[in-house]
Amino acid sequence: MKYPALVPGILRRRYKRFLADVELAGGELVVAHCPNTGSMRAVNVPGCRVWLAPSTNPARKLAWTWELIELPQPDGGVALASVHTGRANGIVEEALLAGRIPSLAGYAWLKREAKVDGARLDFRLDDPQRGTTFVEVKQVTLKERDGHGYFPDAVSERGTRHLETLARLAAEGQRAVLLFCVAHTGIDDVAPAAHLDPVYAETLRRVCQAGVEVLAYACDVERETQRPVAIGLGRSLPVSLQRELAASSPVD
Repeated sequence: MKYPALVPGILRRRYKRFLADVELAGGELVVAHCPNTGSMRAVNVPGCRVWLAPSTNPARKLAWTWELIELPQPDGGVALASVHTGRANGIVEEALLAGRIPSLAGYAWLKREAKVDGARLDFRLDDPQRGTTFVEVKQVTLKERDGHGYFPDAVSERGTRHLETLARLAAEGQRAVLLFCVAHTGIDDVAPAAHLDPVYAETLRRVCQAGVEVLAYACDVERETQRPVAIGLGRSLPVSLQRELAASSPVD
């Protein structure tokens, strides 16, 4: 997925959930749309460099959208994290259509926003030979102080309901898949965040025993002269259902 020509700035603050003050080159302070309804735990870091997409819609109230943030890592490097949760489905759809997720490749039809028992899952894949597969996508950006990735970054009753829907489908003999789209280049594995949402963590473990599959894939960010120009699904990552944040790794 290609980005428009992104513009760098320094994050000053995020507030009212959907707004962020960003200082551009030369000291100009702009208000950007923050397309993320979550807590943004560990990726809302004032003082870090962020990348904004300019709007081409003259009727839009805010001229900028916050896309990415650069986060310092313990090894001295910098990781890129996507704060735009609306990008995750597009990234996964692009990978599905290109056959870059081997266990989900080869289906004849793809439908977005599949309605199931009053719920809505992200994708339905159909094929005369392979049958039907339902896929729910969750974006992961939480890297805790133990160096591991976790989901969710706050209590997610909606996420738990999605797990229950997937479990019902699996019980009916359908293939049901939870796919973690890991949009933080410093994360190498994923676990349920029992320290933040123990209900979600326990539900995930239970539905996996009932036949729900769990996949995780890293996002790769392509740069040209340091500027991010595209993001796409890359390598498969391990998922640990039993790992919990160590007591020696305090959380905020």
